[in-house]
Amino acid sequence: MADINVSMTQRPAKSETKGESAATARPASGAEGERMLDLIELLFFAYRNFVSDPDEILQGFGFGRAHHRVLHFVNRHPGMRVTDLLDILRITKQSLGRVLRELVDQGFIDSRAGASDRRQRLLYLTPKGEALSRDFVAIQSDRVRRALEESGPDSREIVRRFLVAMIDPEDRGSTEKLIARADQATEARSAARARSAG
Repeated sequence: MADINVSMTQRPAKSETKGESAATARPASGAEGERMLDLIELLFFAYRNFVSDPDEILQGFGFGRAHHRVLHFVNRHPGMRVTDLLDILRITKQSLGRVLRELVDQGFIDSRAGASDRRQRLLYLTPKGEALSRDFVAIQSDRVRRALEESGPDSREIVRRFLVAMIDPEDRGSTEKLIARADQATEARSAARARSAG
């Protein structure tokens, strides 16, 4: 299945945001770029393998990577608004609408009206969606854990810093806050489950 279509109208080009022309935003020499080719290729291959495990599961449902991304973020942020999901994924409303409709129709996501604003659509995973999301997290976590173990004792923090640095500077703060909020909410839900079980 095709990957998500990015809406090019939602973000100005980097050169537009800094008042530079496209020509001045390019490196002066191709030599630096050529020295990075091995890392660029490794990113392509790492991403290919990172998504290949979920891809096999997704095919069984007739889903693609867009469905996986939606499940991931709804799992991390239960009750998130559709508009927030659009901001995170930076895709067109039409693309998200199709994917959400399929996930709702097949019983993986529950779309509810907001309590204060009935026009808002709040997204939650169903038990079926939670199970599928857990499968994705388990297989991808295993791959990341193995890679970190092979990379040495301080690799987790180094990799984390590298990945944050790969994000556009203007998006880093909001991305890190989003992840921190999701981590805190996950810990709170785990603690609540432990209290109710004990």
